[in-house]
Amino acid sequence: MTLKEGIRGYRAYTGKHLDELLVRAGFDAEQRLRVRAVATVLPFRTNAYVVDELIDWSAAPDDPIYRLVFPQEDMLPEADVSRIADLLRKEAPAAEVRAAAHEVRMRLNPHPAGQLELNVPRVGDEPINGLQHKYPETVLFFPKQGQTCHAYCTYCFRWAQFVGEPDLKMASDDVARLVAYLKEHPQVTSVLLTGGDPMIMGEPVLRRYIEPLLELEQIESIRIGTKSLAYWPARFLTDPDADDTLRLFEKVVESGKTLAFMAHFSHPREMEPEKLRTAVRRVLDTGAVIRTQAPLIRSINDDPGVWARMWRLQQQMGMIPYYMFVERDTGPQDYFAVPLVRAWEIFRDAYAQVSGLCRTVRGPSMSATPGKVCVDGVTEVAGQRVFVLHFIQARNPELVGRPFFAQYDPDAVWLTDLRPAFADRFPFETAPATSNATSNGTASNGAANGAVPALNGARLSA
Repeated sequence: MTLKEGIRGYRAYTGKHLDELLVRAGFDAEQRLRVRAVATVLPFRTNAYVVDELIDWSAAPDDPIYRLVFPQEDMLPEADVSRIADLLRKEAPAAEVRAAAHEVRMRLNPHPAGQLELNVPRVGDEPINGLQHKYPETVLFFPKQGQTCHAYCTYCFRWAQFVGEPDLKMASDDVARLVAYLKEHPQVTSVLLTGGDPMIMGEPVLRRYIEPLLELEQIESIRIGTKSLAYWPARFLTDPDADDTLRLFEKVVESGKTLAFMAHFSHPREMEPEKLRTAVRRVLDTGAVIRTQAPLIRSINDDPGVWARMWRLQQQMGMIPYYMFVERDTGPQDYFAVPLVRAWEIFRDAYAQVSGLCRTVRGPSMSATPGKVCVDGVTEVAGQRVFVLHFIQARNPELVGRPFFAQYDPDAVWLTDLRPAFADRFPFETAPATSNATSNGTASNGAANGAVPALNGARLSA
């Protein structure tokens, strides 16, 4: 297999390499065709480090890291896979294949939780591209040059950023507009650079986005959402600008602001290579903090022992376990989702296996339209079996920390599958729960003040 090697030594595998890689996994021609059909709808990208150092090819396709980065044919409805596979088999025109893939994507809720309808700030009727402002104190910024990753996770809820459809992509290179927006909103104290992965950017570009934030007294913390430590630790070791990048981190810390790496680790194997351990030490030596998070994903990490081992390894390396997320209602959710009751059991059982130093972690948490909803457990109240939940974060700050109840449902995988218990509506709803959920997750006119509509019924779809 011939791959182009860049100046950083990074070697990418994309769709054009997929068939050759699937041969390595032992797939026959028909199986490879069907996986390629899925890859026309959902993005595929990985790299030589992941392929050669993280995946156990003797266990593929059941190896968890393989499943983390490679499409599987049953990630999409069989009828959709068969239709696109037939188009590929008969070498249909590229435009016809793209149209079929687009049709499937639009049924996969590409922007969940009000990302476009509720989260994007506006000046008059015009949206500010590349920004999201869901919670009062935090702004998310999507730097234009950081809207790809060293490798794509199959479960990624930002998959729509990577499929080449401009209408689905959030990105901006207007640093001045970001700064102006922050000055206009002094309640914002934290900026999260996200993507994609901002650490795909070289140091000069990263510096251009970060340095202006250091001049804003209101900003207390700068966060970087990244999986680079897991997928490309060389970014902090041997890349040509690795040392310059670390010096930039030091500058952030010296300015008096917290630099927080929101590092994504999906499986303990990602933390086993010595390269990763060295990269973590180098980042921590700058004064930055590393907080870890990942969703709970069926067939990859749906085992309490896996999470307990992850948290212990993270704590040993000086990282702070932060979140266990519930797989979002987007993309192949039906394939990866774990029922909420099972998610809570996995979290509880993993939590019981670790010391208090690891119990900084929160979850299982749903990043839903009204906010981050944590499943605290299942109990019996007044003779009724119920879920106990609370908001870790919310559009309406008055909801934060308030417990509420939902009727027990062993099959529920998301907030919109639940019904309120002991009330006719949830605390975040503006209409009684008997009304049907909206089809696109948009809010009523009260949404601007932090309220969201009734969300019961079927899961949100595009």
